[in-house]
Parts: sequence; C-alpha cells; structure tokens
Amino acid sequence: MDKLFHKINEESWTTPICSLYAAAIFHLGGLMMSVIRKKKVLAVLFLSLFVLGGCMNKETPGEKAYSLLEKTAEAEDGFEKQQDPLVKLEKQEKELYDQIIALGMKEFDQIKKLSDEALEAVGKREELMNKEQESIESSKEEFAPLKDIIPDIEDKEAKESAEELYKVMMDRYSVHDELYSEYKKGLELDKELYSLFKKEDLTMEQLEAQIEKINQSYEQLTVHNKEFNELTKKYNEIKLSFYKQAGVEVAAE
Repeated sequence: MDKLFHKINEESWTTPICSLYAAAIFHLGGLMMSVIRKKKVLAVLFLSLFVLGGCMNKETPGEKAYSLLEKTAEAEDGFEKQQDPLVKLEKQEKELYDQIIALGMKEFDQIKKLSDEALEAVGKREELMNKEQESIESSKEEFAPLKDIIPDIEDKEAKESAEELYKVMMDRYSVHDELYSEYKKGLELDKELYSLFKKEDLTMEQLEAQIEKINQSYEQLTVHNKEFNELTKKYNEIKLSFYKQAGVEVAAE
C-alpha cells in the first residue's frame, strides 16, 4: 500500500490564514499579511472649532475616513479567531494521511477508520473557512462607504492616497474571493481522496489522478495567496501614508 500512494507535498496542506493582529503569519509557504489596526490612536486633524452657523463637533472627511478604516480592520477580527483551530485541524489531517499511506491492504478496516476521521477534519476546516469568508464580507461592507467620503477630502495628496487605498482594498477583496473559491475546491478534492481510500478496488491510476488534481488546486491557491499578501501589505502602507497626509497621528499603545 505504501508503494501505491504518492505523498502529497506537505506545503499543500497549509490553509489560507488571515490575521489582523500579526504583522505576518505563515500561509501556504508564504506570509499572510494582515490589515493593521492600532489599539490606541490619537487623531490630530486640522479642524475648525467654530464654523459660521456651524457645528462644533462635525467630523471632517479625514476623521470619517479614519473611523471607517479602523472599523474595517475590526470587522476582520474573525480571521484571527479561525487561525489556531485551522492549523490544528490541518496538522491532524496531515497526520491521518501519513498513517493511511503507511498501511497495507491487510489493514483495510483501519484505513477506512482513519479516512473517516480525515473526512471529519475536512468538514471542520470548511466550517472555519466559511466563517473567515463571512469576516471578509463584513469588512467589505464597512469599507464600501469610503468611496463616498473621498470626493470631500480637500488635500490633494490625501485624496489621491484615499483613491489608491480604495482601489487596492477592492482588489484585495476580489483576490480573497478567488482564494476562498479555490480553497473550497481543494476541500472537495480532499473529500474525494479520502473516499477513494475507502475503496478496496482503488487503483494506482485513480489515486495518482486525484493527487494530481489536489496538487494543481493548491498550487493555484498559492498564487492567489501571494497576490493577497502583496495587496494587504500595499494597503497597510498606503493607509499609513493617508493618515499622515490627512493629519492623523497614529500612536501605538
């Protein structure tokens, strides 16, 4: 049996990880950059305390943008909560896979038992990834109104940065949608793999074909992940520049 099975590249078993608080965490052999959110922020904006006929506490476009961007980061907290459970499940599933390919056909009952455990782990991974995607969708809803704030920003450089920030973030959302879709595809292929392990008449050709599909899927996932990381890093850099141009002083705790 061990001669029949071809071991899947270990890197292919790493989940798309999205974290808000870490500057970077391992993901598909790369780094999953996170949206920066400060715990304590001192906003120093160019305000007019008194406006003719006006309101003392009216928010400036810069303040509105700042508040929106921080809420956007908070909306992605769901990323952080999914990561430890996802990593544990992937390690568990990888261990089960290794045990399966080490067994011979005389131990078929044990192969079926381990395959069922692996299928359960895949199902749990799917649940966590769905929660992660929900977090991204919430972030998208919080971020969308920035488009309506940008025209009111008077400083030219700040406005240009805000426009670029909006474009980069929307691209980031699109890439994550692709990443999520590919990851879901990979989960289905994993399910098919463990179902194949439970067939006594499984042939080497069937197994090799399935593993090839899985590896191709995870290679594509790696591409999406790299692009997502790059966009997240770019977003964080532009955001800090925008804060500076808009007169927002960000002080770490």
